[in-house]
Amino acid sequence: MDVSDVLPERLSSDLCRAAAVLGKAKDLLIITHIDADGISAGAIASITLDRLGKRHDVIFEKKVTEDTLRMINGSDAGAVWVCDLGSAYLSGMKRHDVIVTDHHVPDPKWRRKQTFLDDFCDIHHLNPHSYGASGSYDVCGAGMTYLLSKAVDPANEDLAYLAVIGAVGDFQDDREGRLVGYNTAILKDAIAAGDVTASEDLRFYGRDTRPLTQYLQYGGDPPILGITDNPAGVQRFFSDLGIPLKKDGAWRTWTDLDDDERVRATAYLLSMASEEDKNAVAGEVYTLNRFKRGSGLRDAKEYATALNACGRYDDAETGLRICKGDVKAMEDAEKNRLDHRRNISAALSYVKENHMIHERRFVQYFDAGSKIRETVVGIVAGMLLSSGDARKELPILAFADADDGVKVSARASRMLTDRGLDLSLVMKAASEKVGGYGGGHSVAAGATIPRGREKDFLDAAEDLISSQVT
Repeated sequence: MDVSDVLPERLSSDLCRAAAVLGKAKDLLIITHIDADGISAGAIASITLDRLGKRHDVIFEKKVTEDTLRMINGSDAGAVWVCDLGSAYLSGMKRHDVIVTDHHVPDPKWRRKQTFLDDFCDIHHLNPHSYGASGSYDVCGAGMTYLLSKAVDPANEDLAYLAVIGAVGDFQDDREGRLVGYNTAILKDAIAAGDVTASEDLRFYGRDTRPLTQYLQYGGDPPILGITDNPAGVQRFFSDLGIPLKKDGAWRTWTDLDDDERVRATAYLLSMASEEDKNAVAGEVYTLNRFKRGSGLRDAKEYATALNACGRYDDAETGLRICKGDVKAMEDAEKNRLDHRRNISAALSYVKENHMIHERRFVQYFDAGSKIRETVVGIVAGMLLSSGDARKELPILAFADADDGVKVSARASRMLTDRGLDLSLVMKAASEKVGGYGGGHSVAAGATIPRGREKDFLDAAEDLISSQVT
């Protein structure tokens, strides 16, 4: 099955029109996000233009600001390609030949004014929400960028693996324990190109690089009682199964185990997990066949983490180099990855040890101020929510200082989104009430608000959340 076979006819037509814009532009500006999805998307776009022989620049942005919109509207490039960003700010784009490949909730004002704008501005908006699909789990920004790349030239199928990395980096495989929707068709392209192998296995982080004890002790999300953060429990686990931790004096990794050992260990772990957590414990995993074992790039989760580490520490360009095949870039990225791990660990400890999570009736929150980077506070919030240190039945909001105000990151469990919670709408509406802006997805969203308006924002957010879930 070709990916084009599962796309709505209108999306296929829109992709062709956008591809024509890329073909006729003499030079282009790519603007993309700094996370794993955004870096993957930017790489797909850049490689696509390289192959077309088009001059282009790549600029990374943490979020769309007024300066970003001025950059888009004032660019003298033949076309501007915005990846994994832009959908929430379409009404601020005032120039021709803008292409947006994104998956965040679109700007409702642009939809209302679309006919007016289309008379003057040729904006090609490619977003799953416009075609009846989900931007939270059906396809990511890199996936939409890949679909356009393949519309430009079917030979670009060899870039599908980057879209898989973007989807995994955005946790789009978490909902069902595997990729779904458009992502499934993109995955099939990556498999057909020989770049990805999908298999059923344990879904913890570090299966290719971490020693077995660390793999179970630190890699689990959600945590497993008696295993997670319990080195003695991990030792007993493997001892009970008769699985040696070392071979020839070297620590074994999960991928070093033979099939029988992996099957027995997985079954044992599943027996210890709650029914609702089984998809998170075991399911589909994605091996990147281009890369050697132990490289830190062979597992899609680990590759995505390497990109995230670059972007979160102001070095997205190194992530782009990794995606474009620069072997030395991985050496440069290792420091980012180590810094990322240390900072996440320190941030989690800081929140827990200082008992920073406060509860209201419909929401829980913490304010990290300047103690946690704005680029990672959302990751910390998500990890707290899944670790048991925060209540899953309440969404969590995290505040951190930013250059342009206060960054707010919001996360929620699937249980709440199934009950009607949409954090994208909450962040957008609550932030606008206090003079800020925001958006995102139903389960993960963000906003930027003026300093001093945190309490007003919480009041507004809680009112919205209570109306959605009660």
